[in-house]
Amino acid sequence: MSKPLRKVVFPVAGLGTRFLPATKVVAKEMLPVLDKPLIQYAVDEAVDAGADTLIFVTNRYKHAIADYFDKAYELEAKLQEKGRDELLALVQGTLPRHVRAIFVTQPEAFGLGHAVLCAKPVVGDEPFGVVLPDDLIWNGAVGTGKGALRQMAELADAQQAGVIAVEEVPHNETDKYGIVDATPVDERSALIRHMVEKPKPADAPSNLAVVGRYVLPSRIFQLLEQTTPGAGGEIQLTDAIEALLKEQGKVLAYRFEGTRFDCGNKAGLVRATMHMAMQDPKLATVVREFAAGL
Repeated sequence: MSKPLRKVVFPVAGLGTRFLPATKVVAKEMLPVLDKPLIQYAVDEAVDAGADTLIFVTNRYKHAIADYFDKAYELEAKLQEKGRDELLALVQGTLPRHVRAIFVTQPEAFGLGHAVLCAKPVVGDEPFGVVLPDDLIWNGAVGTGKGALRQMAELADAQQAGVIAVEEVPHNETDKYGIVDATPVDERSALIRHMVEKPKPADAPSNLAVVGRYVLPSRIFQLLEQTTPGAGGEIQLTDAIEALLKEQGKVLAYRFEGTRFDCGNKAGLVRATMHMAMQDPKLATVVREFAAGL
């Protein structure tokens, strides 16, 4: 039986400029897809993978995520007083009782690699997951299908290797992603030979792009400490993984089961909202009626 992934890091220090002016006061991870914020989908996926310690790497100005997972005494008291048990359960269920949330501050925005490195004191010496909440990956509600992170954690444990989520992207968009060159192992996994951060389409080794899920050994922290700023003048996680490849020779790319929505932009957030609405029989009727009238 595979070991559960105990600790998961959520880099949430970004400013969300694509969603201004809303993100002037609302963290982009708190933008709703129907009645749940993006961060809730990410947390549910981490808990599904077995995590009991969630590490949020944030900046000094963003308090909404901490508030969301904190106890809302007045709201809960009013719901209990009015007998709104179903709503009370929803409010109290944002974080299971056995799961703890830890908040770490990233003093300056030095890139994804730096954000992950900020979690080192909490993660310690064990494998851990990284989830980027902008990438909402849906494989059915919790309990009906394995989340992407659980799929990856099981593979990482079985193969004793780092695992990175990938999917194919259009060739003309390789400069938006980390791109891998990999040798297939089976239908869903491949052994990575090389990685490059945001290559121009003419220079990209493939169109297999790294997306927002990682399962990594703790050795990555030491490699991040040795990583010099790369693309965009930031410390890139991709560069540290490339160093891990050279050192250990085994990091797997994994094509997850599920549908990914890039909610870091408006179009992706709309698509995710429409998809989730179609999962609800009542809302699906509303969506179909509205679409038919366009």
